Amino acid sequence: MIEDMYRVRTPNSAKLYAEACRVLPAGLTHDSRALSPYPIYVSRAEGPRKWDVDGNEYVDYYGGHGALLLGHCHPRVVEAIRDQAALGTHPGAAHELEVRWGRLVQRLVPSAERVRFTNSGSEASHLALRLARAYTGKSKIVRFVGHFHGWHDQVASGSMSHFDGSVPAGIPASLAAESILLPADDPAAAVQTLQARDDIAAVILEPSGASWGQVPLPPGFLAALRGATHRHGALLVFDEVITGFRWAPGGAQARYGILPDLTVLAKILAGGLPGGAVAGAKEILDQLDPVAARAAGHEKIGHQGTFNANPLCAAAAVATLSIVGNSDACARAEATTQHLREGLRGILVEEDVPWSVYGEASGFVIFPNPERLPLDPASFDPLRLGFKGLKGSRDPELVNRLRIAMLARGVDLNGAPGGLVSAAHGPREVAQTLEAFRDALRALKVAGAMRAAVSAA
Repeated sequence: MIEDMYRVRTPNSAKLYAEACRVLPAGLTHDSRALSPYPIYVSRAEGPRKWDVDGNEYVDYYGGHGALLLGHCHPRVVEAIRDQAALGTHPGAAHELEVRWGRLVQRLVPSAERVRFTNSGSEASHLALRLARAYTGKSKIVRFVGHFHGWHDQVASGSMSHFDGSVPAGIPASLAAESILLPADDPAAAVQTLQARDDIAAVILEPSGASWGQVPLPPGFLAALRGATHRHGALLVFDEVITGFRWAPGGAQARYGILPDLTVLAKILAGGLPGGAVAGAKEILDQLDPVAARAAGHEKIGHQGTFNANPLCAAAAVATLSIVGNSDACARAEATTQHLREGLRGILVEEDVPWSVYGEASGFVIFPNPERLPLDPASFDPLRLGFKGLKGSRDPELVNRLRIAMLARGVDLNGAPGGLVSAAHGPREVAQTLEAFRDALRALKVAGAMRAAVSAA
């Protein structure tokens, strides 16, 4: 019944997906857009909402995979892109907007003494690790299970799969061996590893915890890593691709008051267009500067990229970061998310469903309790379950049915399941989401998808 309702509403999406499957592997251009029986195809978006090719309207919690803190098509961002498009899209030369963009990053991000732009977050994490290895003269990288730093070979194992540290297909085992994959339930393992070894160039992590806080870090984790990396000559790298400019205008490092040596940025950084950056200490980033590198006795690190700081992306970025830095956009998005989380938890209590909802800043995660644990939605503490309980154990079919049920009621959740809220979301979107969530839970009960979970309460 859930799928039938979805299919009736989205026949043109079904047709496009059938065509896509003849062109694209799995009919997709991004793994996380997979949905059964097929994804929606969106024709336009504005503010906190988007419309599919069948004319259905949705409250959007994908938010450009987290890139759209201001919502879709913010007028100032659209105007900036339009103005720059008329002037040229690729001069193949330096331009004023890249300087303005870099200065905005410096102003907002506490640790950003220097900034180097890339085309994506994956490229930025790749560059950050190269810089760290060159600066320290060491080769090993400490990473944490479930923390995502892009899809490149150095960081693929243990991020979205292969949580046991085994090597994914297509990646040389020798390269995967340069990473030391550790649990993030306690900082002791990382601290002890840094004490025991002298070959660690850097420790990289999401400062929110894995998957923008789906698996939160225990108290004191970041401070312990900061102290240990200082003591043992390793660099601390924050992957702020999602938390940057969302957890605060200055990112998670500003929110928590702990400064890394290098920061990986993307998403909000480029205002919804492609773009990433590495920001951090001058002496580390200056390895990209031939004169400064020579003066410091370092070899210059090569770094190219045809679309680095592309002027269209820079125009969107300057408009977006100017708003972030001079408004309460982060605070408004967070306040709305707090109301949404509270409302979702209340519905779980009222409907007697032993799931829970948690999150930080302007992100929310719905925990669908795949192991059918007896838990109270009102008092759930995600730290008690750790990585295995929160992310390592999943019920993909249940998550898919929840997402389909919500789409059929005009709400687009991401695959966590959960979402990222923009400053454009407000009471109307919260009310619609809560109504859809209650109806979706009831539909899942009728369909038998939650019978085991409810009976365990």
